Amino acid sequence: MYTKMNFPVKKVLVLYTGGTIGMQRNSQGVYEPLNGKFVEEIRRIGVFHNQKLAEELRLSAEQLIIPDVLMKNNLIYTIKEYDPLLDSSNMSIEDWQKIAEDIEDEYENFDGFVILHGTDTIAYTASALSFILEGLSKPVILTGSQIPIFEVRNDAKDNFLTSLVLSSCFDIREVCIYFSNKLFRGNRTRKVSSDLLEAFNSPNYHILADCGIDIKVYHQYLFKPDEQLSKLNVKKSLNPNVGIFYLFPTITVKMLKSFLKPPIEGIVLVSYGAGNIQSEREDLLEILKQAVNRGIIIINVTQCVQGTVNSSYATGQVLNSIGVLPGFDMTAEAALCKLSFVLGLEDKTLIEKKAMILKDLRGELSRNVNII
Repeated sequence: MYTKMNFPVKKVLVLYTGGTIGMQRNSQGVYEPLNGKFVEEIRRIGVFHNQKLAEELRLSAEQLIIPDVLMKNNLIYTIKEYDPLLDSSNMSIEDWQKIAEDIEDEYENFDGFVILHGTDTIAYTASALSFILEGLSKPVILTGSQIPIFEVRNDAKDNFLTSLVLSSCFDIREVCIYFSNKLFRGNRTRKVSSDLLEAFNSPNYHILADCGIDIKVYHQYLFKPDEQLSKLNVKKSLNPNVGIFYLFPTITVKMLKSFLKPPIEGIVLVSYGAGNIQSEREDLLEILKQAVNRGIIIINVTQCVQGTVNSSYATGQVLNSIGVLPGFDMTAEAALCKLSFVLGLEDKTLIEKKAMILKDLRGELSRNVNII
């Protein structure tokens, strides 16, 4: 018999935004999201909910409970389903802000947060949230699946269940992505496969946890928030006028010039190798220089899956010389979201914004520099 005296409880809010994890096949055999079906399925899976205990404790109809989830903690969680449910390809800045505001509204009522999300743009959402949620002191874990939970064989159950455990039983104070037995820093993560269950990787940063028979958390790699930021401060002024531009051998001046037209205010330039550009293309360099002089912030990151931008080569140094900022080992996803965040800070000057780009704000890059 459970009583309030001997019942240690952790509470988690689950924001179900959509994605493959809750999709079902329609009459044409194509996956699509259906409102209400995911929560129904979760209630039927014994490991996700103990109905008898819920009745004994007189929980509300919205609350689900998992007893003895880990370390003698008992988990009560609530699923908030978005309407409409979104394929992650349809995620926008407005959706990032809605997720952040929902966390803000319920921040004091829960010990942790899980966001169920489609896999295609989950790295963008995780990166954006890492910057929006300033002063975060609770876990925010995004997860999804490659196979829907309704299929007999799926990766959805473990991804969701382990995310619930991690968000309720460990002292994690950052935005993370959990997938296929590994916990990653959200703004360090990339989707690396469209069809493997191990779909994500963190190429330039150590994983935060290994979840096998035991859960091993690498505490030395967890983000240490600024102690001065003791209260959650949700930034709600993201700037949408940012983009990503890949260098490629057949690039023309017209292409680059068109991309840099108003209303663009910042771009992530995805260059070759260690941050290199066609250094003999004076026409391209002149267009980039003009953009920098107009106040457009340009961050240089590498097309390589792993590695960092540096000025070891003359073809990379030339970008630094015209005012393009090195992105070091940031992912393109993190660099884009950081640009959107920084450019949205209306109380900062252009010089201050550039300094913030070069500074490690949420563990998104491995070094701080001051070259302005």
